[in-house]
Amino acid sequence: MVVTEVTPSAEKPAVILVRPQLAENIGTTTRAMLNCGLTELRLVAPREDWLSERAIAASSGADALLRAAQRFDTTEEAITDLHRIYATTARNRFMVKPVVTPRQAAAELRQHIVDGSRCGVLFGPERTGLENDDVALADVVITVPLNPDYCSLNLAQSVLLVAYEWFQAGDPAAPRAMTKGATPVAVKKDLVGLFEHLERELDDCGFFRVAEKRPVMVRNIRNMFERADLTQQEVRTLHGIVHELVTWRRKKAEAEEA
Repeated sequence: MVVTEVTPSAEKPAVILVRPQLAENIGTTTRAMLNCGLTELRLVAPREDWLSERAIAASSGADALLRAAQRFDTTEEAITDLHRIYATTARNRFMVKPVVTPRQAAAELRQHIVDGSRCGVLFGPERTGLENDDVALADVVITVPLNPDYCSLNLAQSVLLVAYEWFQAGDPAAPRAMTKGATPVAVKKDLVGLFEHLERELDDCGFFRVAEKRPVMVRNIRNMFERADLTQQEVRTLHGIVHELVTWRRKKAEAEEA
């Protein structure tokens, strides 16, 4: 899929690449951005042409962000119209600044934007990361909690981690869902019918041996099936299983008597 047009928005943080070295890394960054709905790219003194064939190929259809990117000579110029700046770094800069994870940064950025602030996130060159002078311009530092024995990220990975947390912080979708295929969830009438069928057969086979325990056992069994969030097809399948088990037991008993 190729995106032909993007519109930078004050309701989203700008991604600011400071002195990026390789054109293809700028391209893969736009791919990461667009995956998470970020549409404003600012480039500070890029070493290579961000509209080169290598960059466009690496963007994998997100080259509209490359074409809309703004170029600046210095970090100061790139952030002049922004209110809040977050800087990504993997090492301690020994500055007195708040340090947050990408998840916390995403929540804060969203709140800043709700409050009317324009925001940006700084990412440094691939080889060295941001210089201390760049970090000094930021309000907050973002550090990704990774394996302390190996925490090397490339530029696009760093952008994706921050962008993903931004996207998730505003995603109303439930973190867990169950696909049901073409069969809808069973209505309670269907479930009650299954319960009654199963309990009737369990009574007949002597499963509920202690009468005073039967109500609790029935509730436990029903709760197990309720948690399963059964579909109509699954209820029909369970009816069939119970029926076949009972039929097999009866046929076996008849064969033994004969």
